[in-house]
Amino acid sequence: MSSIRYKSMVSEVPAAPPEVARAHFEGKLAVETDPSDVHFDLTHGIEGLVVVDARGADAFADRHIPGAVSLPYRSLTPETVAPLKGKAVVVYCWSVSCNAAAKFGARLAALGVPVKEMLGGLEAWVAEGYPTEGALPASVPFPDYLRHHHRPGTQGPMSAAR
Repeated sequence: MSSIRYKSMVSEVPAAPPEVARAHFEGKLAVETDPSDVHFDLTHGIEGLVVVDARGADAFADRHIPGAVSLPYRSLTPETVAPLKGKAVVVYCWSVSCNAAAKFGARLAALGVPVKEMLGGLEAWVAEGYPTEGALPASVPFPDYLRHHHRPGTQGPMSAAR
C-alpha cells in the first residue's frame, strides 16, 4: 500500500467566490450559445433569430444549418449587416478549432449588432444529430466534408468534385 499523499489539482487554485464565478459564467452566456439552444429556437419558430454561417460560400452550398444565411466573415460590410440589426444573431463556422465565427462576431459587434457564437460550429451541430441542408448528401461523414474543404487547392463545392 502506497503512503503517497496527493494534492488536489482541481483546488490547487481555489475556486472563485460565488459572485465572481457568476459574473464570469453570465459573461460567457452573453456571447455564447450551443447547438441545442439554437436547434430549440429554430424548431419552435422563435421570431427574430438569424443564424449566420461565417464560412465560405462553397462550404455553405455543400452543408449548412437549415435556415442559416451565408455571410462569409471576410465580406462583412455595414451594408451586408444592415438586415441583421435588431435581430438575435447567432454565428457559426466549422468547428471548435475555427475562429471565423469569433472574427465575425467581433466585426459584427463593432458595427453595432449584438451577436452570439454557437459553440463547436457545424461539427457540434452534426455531432448532436441535427439536420443539415445543402447539395452534399447527409450520408457524407463530416470529417470527409471538412477534409475536402481544407485540402490545399480545393476549388468549389464538394458536390461538384464528386
